[in-house]
Amino acid sequence: MFQNSLNNLITSVKQEYAALEADLSDFNAWQKEKQARFGELAKILAVVEQFEKTEKEIRDVSDISHEEDENLKEAAENELKILFVKKEELERKINEFFGLIKESGAAREIIMEIRAGVGGEEAALFAANLFDMYKKYSEKNGWSFSLIDESKTGLRGYKEAVIEIKGRETFSKLKNESGVHRIQRVPTTEKSGRVHTSTASVAVLPTAKDADIEIKNDDLEITFSRAGGPGGQNVNKVETAVRILHKPSGVVVSSREERSQLKNREKAMKILRAKLFDEKIRKDEAEIAGLRKSQVGTQDRSEKIRTYNILQDRVTDHRLKKSWHNIEKIFAGEIDEIVDAFN
Repeated sequence: MFQNSLNNLITSVKQEYAALEADLSDFNAWQKEKQARFGELAKILAVVEQFEKTEKEIRDVSDISHEEDENLKEAAENELKILFVKKEELERKINEFFGLIKESGAAREIIMEIRAGVGGEEAALFAANLFDMYKKYSEKNGWSFSLIDESKTGLRGYKEAVIEIKGRETFSKLKNESGVHRIQRVPTTEKSGRVHTSTASVAVLPTAKDADIEIKNDDLEITFSRAGGPGGQNVNKVETAVRILHKPSGVVVSSREERSQLKNREKAMKILRAKLFDEKIRKDEAEIAGLRKSQVGTQDRSEKIRTYNILQDRVTDHRLKKSWHNIEKIFAGEIDEIVDAFN
């Protein structure tokens, strides 16, 4: 039988499928995006239907296997072996579809967090390199790339940057960027020419709808402050920056780039929903046997996924055990080959 998380997921898919099917009566509402989603759900439900049918056959044949007739009993046991193999294969397909469902539901919008890791100012400058790389890659793809929150250093590096990216296939293309990135280079401030190694982490979170995550007002602690940095006098004089603490989980989010307190609150809530949704997804995935084995790496944020070696002009992805050259172009947003290597 399905585990609870997968069972709930299938129920949700069936409900969404039924709602989209009802839209067929309204041709004006039947957009290409809805058509694609409807077709996708139909494929998933076809496999679910086969799985449920196979489970019923297993129950029926199991009853026969208890008959006293030895020939009938042997035939039933042989049939059960075949049905269990079929059930296992169908269950594997459904587990793979789990990632597809999760992705397609929020494929057009993500929250990306880039944080400096080990290496002080050099790590912050590397985080800024990654920020520019993803910004240019987004521009190439025609995506919207907007800064939600930031914390900069004196040399214009990033201690932290939170970005909202909107566009077609944003999550499917960038999901494998989550993890620890490492750079090896000689900093401009290093007089002896010694190579430094520093890190920055990237988190890619699919955005969540209100229905995906329930957040109670009583669970929130919201504070306001004056936004620092660029943005004009209004930003600095009025308390527009928003900080939200989700007390049950301890997750803290903030937004300060908008001039409006309301808009900053909306963006902060979007980040919070994405973080809680991401955590829910990770828990659900952990409950589904074999799912992680079917993916490349674990996508854990603590996992070192990639090294950028400036002296050797080489970028190596440790999950794929594959390298690319011309780091200058890669930092300029030319990461299509790296991104596509996972597909």
